[in-house]
Amino acid sequence: MQEAKLYLCGTPIGNLDDVSQRLLQTLKKVDLIACEDTRRSQKLLNYFSIKTKLISYHEHNEQARSEELISLMQEGKNIALVSDAGMPAISDPGEILVKKAIKAGIEVIPIPGPSAFLAALVVSGLDISAFSFKAFIPRSGKKRKKFLEELALAQTTTAFYESPYRLKETLKDLADFSQELGARQALVAREITKIHEQKYYGSLAELAAELSDQTIKGEIVIVVSGRNQVQVETEGWEEYSILEHLELLIGSGMTKKQAIKKVAKLRELPKSKVYKEAVAISVDKNKFENN
Repeated sequence: MQEAKLYLCGTPIGNLDDVSQRLLQTLKKVDLIACEDTRRSQKLLNYFSIKTKLISYHEHNEQARSEELISLMQEGKNIALVSDAGMPAISDPGEILVKKAIKAGIEVIPIPGPSAFLAALVVSGLDISAFSFKAFIPRSGKKRKKFLEELALAQTTTAFYESPYRLKETLKDLADFSQELGARQALVAREITKIHEQKYYGSLAELAAELSDQTIKGEIVIVVSGRNQVQVETEGWEEYSILEHLELLIGSGMTKKQAIKKVAKLRELPKSKVYKEAVAISVDKNKFENN
């Protein structure tokens, strides 16, 4: 019996002309297509006259359904996994199934397709020689605060999704978090690849003001530039504790010794005082590693 495979299939995120021939061939030849919403995926199949059977695979049945799909593949059934739009497992179900398939020795084959955050990155005009993707910004509380803190420290461009209903509040929070973050260049992209695609460029403060009185609908990607090295080393440290300042500089590539020297100089403090704070970094890391 020929070994079955799991195909991770990227589907159009709004423009059906983005579909690939390889995707269509794959969806036709597999034995079963696992999808987030059978009604939505059925429309895609109908458009391209594909008759393959669908089965639901979403966040509410992901654990149990993954076991079922693994069993089917072990019986020789080839399965394709699709999300409602874009690549599965990127802010959509799929990660659990992929992990289980790899553990079971089942080959996982990507069928590349459109991705909203990648499309937004390449039209952002920002440095994307290195970047990070953060899925959705948390809605509130400590997780949201941590997100903002990490974004303020980020030296590379960051992309993330946001709901149109929370966009204005999020832009305001980003712009108000610190003067430095508010001055960062950014892109707000809506409805990427669709008829009503729009892109707004400017600093976070400018975008917060520009969009404050507009009605924004559709899927949103926000792309924010990183903090440059000069800023990391010499600017904005007043906002941080000594420990946070040290972690920032060490995270930027400095050795602990270099960071202690830099922090002591900028803050006009004795090195011994800064060193006492630096000890906590090693303690925290050892605690983390031991857990």
